[in-house]
Amino acid sequence: MQKLPISLELACEALPELWSPRVVGQVNDQFVKVARVQGEFPWHAHAREDELFLVLRGCLRIGREEADGGAVDVRTGEFFVVPRGVRHNTSAAEETWIALIETVSTEHTGGEETPLTRSIAEQLGQG
Repeated sequence: MQKLPISLELACEALPELWSPRVVGQVNDQFVKVARVQGEFPWHAHAREDELFLVLRGCLRIGREEADGGAVDVRTGEFFVVPRGVRHNTSAAEETWIALIETVSTEHTGGEETPLTRSIAEQLGQG
């Protein structure tokens, strides 16, 4: 049971590396995660889960195939939901801090193995 409020900014600041999300909370079957990102993340899709990206600092580009609307830029204070099944990637020209809300079953890279893939155990700080 959570005893104190959680600062998403402080949680981001404490992250040791880019592209390595950490779970900072859970609401029912949804994880609340934070990550620091810069550069480009591999293309992937989540067959069964939507994915919410909330930008806390900076600007996140979410690439989508043209049939799904093309790329979208998400700025500080904005969020964007990538629907299940949509192939996407993320990128940031400068270090960007984000929060994600994802179903607990969401695989980091949608089942595709990349050097940036992090397991749920790693995201929970157990790996």
